[in-house]
Amino acid sequence: MTAPTSAVRTARLRLVKEHVDLENAHNLDGIVATFGDAARYDDEPWDAHYVGREQVRAFYAQLLHAIPDLHIDIQHHHAAEDAIILEVIIRGRHLGGWRGLPPTRRQIELPLCGIYTFDKKNRLAGEKIYYDRATLLGQLGVFHEPASLRGRIVTAVTHPVTMMQVVLRKSLRSVMK
Repeated sequence: MTAPTSAVRTARLRLVKEHVDLENAHNLDGIVATFGDAARYDDEPWDAHYVGREQVRAFYAQLLHAIPDLHIDIQHHHAAEDAIILEVIIRGRHLGGWRGLPPTRRQIELPLCGIYTFDKKNRLAGEKIYYDRATLLGQLGVFHEPASLRGRIVTAVTHPVTMMQVVLRKSLRSVMK
């Protein structure tokens, strides 16, 4: 594979920035139009993969419903030989159902890394995102650090078998000393 020219890299970066602008404008048709025929979206923290323009459209429709004020701030961009990488901050309020979770009405602010690949026509072939799922779930109020008071209470209430094992192990250790 030959390295893309500077003009190709510039055009790809412009397309990715246009894509983000369309996400910020909540323009579903425009977002999908930035993808080529073999569109793919990979949400790696959930191991969720959307293949084809219709699945990609369905992903974005659900996201924009769940976070109707979604806004993406590009922090840094990197142009690689075969991809554009963005470091962004995602912001918005969770006001619609998402991944089986009812609206929490909570604000999210999440760092995310996106990798954009391209087809032969220099349209988006794929978008792959990485972020800390625990941070997101914590901001939505459904994840608590196990060492915190709330985390200990949630663990004790939701995991009685696990908690019984912990108590038994501690008891056995103290007996063996």
